Amino acid sequence: MYFDWYGLLQASIALFVIIDPIGNLPIFMGITEGLSEKERLNQFNQAIVLALALLALFTVFGSLILNLFHISLRDFKIAGGVLLLAIAINLMLKGQHRPESAEDVGIMPLGCPLLVGPGAITTAMVLIGAFGLTVTSIAVAINFILAYFILYFGEVFYEHIGGQFLKAVSRVMVIIIAAIAVKFICDGIIELVLSFTVG
Repeated sequence: MYFDWYGLLQASIALFVIIDPIGNLPIFMGITEGLSEKERLNQFNQAIVLALALLALFTVFGSLILNLFHISLRDFKIAGGVLLLAIAINLMLKGQHRPESAEDVGIMPLGCPLLVGPGAITTAMVLIGAFGLTVTSIAVAINFILAYFILYFGEVFYEHIGGQFLKAVSRVMVIIIAAIAVKFICDGIIELVLSFTVG
């Protein structure tokens, strides 16, 4: 039985740059500053569980949601690409928002919308159309294993690699998000044009 390993690689990379655990690490460290190790771990666990549950929900039931509203994947690619591009531009110009309070930051904003927001949900649903449910589900699992590892050992990464370097990596990730968004839009427009041509 053929398995699309290249598709899995593409899907995993696309989700990684959208979820961006490296870019979110400085934010997580900042908003949990002053918390005990146990409290920080509790917030971290809340973030991972909520983010994984949200993304899994839309990954499994994404097609049903599209069918419910009579939306084609082509339409979703264009709309999702525009949304991702807007998110990327906003992040590049304004950066991530850092909340003032460290209470319940695991649920909001770290779990949603930083780890899993409109961008990650849109990407997952588009990837299902491109590579199928199996490949996308495995890519989601891989990304949350990576996110868990990066955030769990966040203090070690932050101390040895440095916050400024992580922020620089985050900026590069934003550019990649913008490029992925443009690809989604172009693919959707090409499919739209072809549908008129065939019709």
